Amino acid sequence: MKKFLALATLAFALVLTTQVNAQKFNGLDKSPMDMATYPSSYKISEKTVRVTYSRPQLKGRSVAQLAPSGEVWRTGANEATEITFYKEVKLAGETIKPGTYALFTIPGEKEWTIILNSKLNQWGAYTYDKDSDVARVNVTPSSDKESLEAFSISFNKVDNGAHLVMGWGKTRVAVPITL
Repeated sequence: MKKFLALATLAFALVLTTQVNAQKFNGLDKSPMDMATYPSSYKISEKTVRVTYSRPQLKGRSVAQLAPSGEVWRTGANEATEITFYKEVKLAGETIKPGTYALFTIPGEKEWTIILNSKLNQWGAYTYDKDSDVARVNVTPSSDKESLEAFSISFNKVDNGAHLVMGWGKTRVAVPITL
């Protein structure tokens, strides 16, 4: 009986191992997720802000095709971009309390509207609800001679804070964050 139980246990373990090894995994995402923090240095563990976003690629298309002027955009790909503030800051002069927000934008040729929205876990901007906006600020875009294939977000340190900088194609948008 003991030999039978041992063999049955071994057979069961083999079945489980075989099933685990047969697991199918998805391929690489075409718009990989990325994260930017401020301060950017890995040596500084106490962050002020963190942005989690997916990085769409132009692939021969224009920024205007993928993020149309005058329309609410998820500010990246896949899920709506999320931004977490770990302390109170001013975003382009607007006071923002600590917390996590969905980050949407409305691109424009002469002005971009930056939107912080309290509704999290949104796919794209399909369920965007203006009534859940926490803040809206306007900034002026600029142009760069270098073109970025992948949408990118980073932070540039400035006096009294940082600029959250978004870039795609030749478009650059800097949003001031004051500490």
